[in-house]
Amino acid sequence: MSEQTDRWTYLTDMDGVLVHEEHLVPGADEFLAELRANEINFLVLTNNSIYTPRDLRARLERTGLDVPEKSIWTSAMATAKFLASQRPNGSAFVIGEAGLTTALHEAGYVLTDREPDYVVLGETRTYSFTAITKAIRLIEAGAKFIATNPDATGPSLEGSLPATGSIAALIERATGRQPYYVGKPNPLMMRSALRSMGTHSESTLMIGDRMDTDVHSGIEAGLQTILVLTGISTRESAELYPYRPTRVIDSIADLIGHTKDPFAG
Repeated sequence: MSEQTDRWTYLTDMDGVLVHEEHLVPGADEFLAELRANEINFLVLTNNSIYTPRDLRARLERTGLDVPEKSIWTSAMATAKFLASQRPNGSAFVIGEAGLTTALHEAGYVLTDREPDYVVLGETRTYSFTAITKAIRLIEAGAKFIATNPDATGPSLEGSLPATGSIAALIERATGRQPYYVGKPNPLMMRSALRSMGTHSESTLMIGDRMDTDVHSGIEAGLQTILVLTGISTRESAELYPYRPTRVIDSIADLIGHTKDPFAG
């Protein structure tokens, strides 16, 4: 695939690329300002399903980043779009926060614990043993098992927290039923983002800090990929994977002044 195009569209991960532990990654504000100045279309992607786009906009604003709601795409939104396409106006038992429940409501879903079509597992900071037990019994009774993303842990100031993937593993072990993960590294997340923007993979690039999710899903969705070293992956760890990003840069700040031609030089 050629790395030349008249106009690029950007998909960029949030944590580790634009922000880190609730703090701005230096240069992220200038990078986004340049995209807007050049009228370059972009979406900020996150596997975190806790927050609605409005919540995330407010959180990003506190770090100094101006990202409109329409430019935010979460695994919760991708999950809701997927379920609406699979079973329109269906029903689901949900373990998750407002980001997930709001997206499902907006997609026409009824949230219930009585014979739901799906059990949908997302991120929450208050996992309930009672809710997990209910999910297990509903899956045993025939509900299909969906999870927003496979991330096993999430960051906090005190250290790692169990995330969706860890709780999904518990439910899978109890039921013998694997969940279908919608978020990264499933390229479905990228394709749903592209559809929401009305753009194509040939002219879109993905910026991320993780080889196993961001770069993996970008490649599988047919995108050019850029790995930044301000998050999880390092130059050394990137070499361990059987696939490579199109470009590796130290930080998002390295793209300032080059957003129209990010692969030049």
